[in-house]
Amino acid sequence: MSEFKPESSRSAVDAVVDAVRGLVDEGINRRVVVRDSKNDVVLEVPVALGVVAVLAAPVAATIGAGVALAGRCGITLENRRQPSNPPATTVDAEQA
Repeated sequence: MSEFKPESSRSAVDAVVDAVRGLVDEGINRRVVVRDSKNDVVLEVPVALGVVAVLAAPVAATIGAGVALAGRCGITLENRRQPSNPPATTVDAEQA
C-alpha cells in the first residue's frame, strides 16, 4: 500500500491556492478599457468581471464587442499594478 504524506499534499494544495489568489489579483489589477474615437473612456471593467460577463452572457458580450469595434472604439487591456510589485502568479516548482 502507498503511504499518505499529508505534508507534501498540503504544500501542493497551498501552492495551488497561492496561484489562484495570484490570478484573481492579476484579474483585478488588469482592466479592459473601451475608448471612443476621441480617446474618452466609454467603459472600464476589471478583467475578472469581464470574464464572468462573457461566461454568463457570451452572445451579448460578442455583440457588444462587435458594436464597439464597428463604432470605431478601441478595446485595450491596461495593467493598474505598480511597476515595483512583482507579479503574484509565480509558483515555485519545488513546492508543487
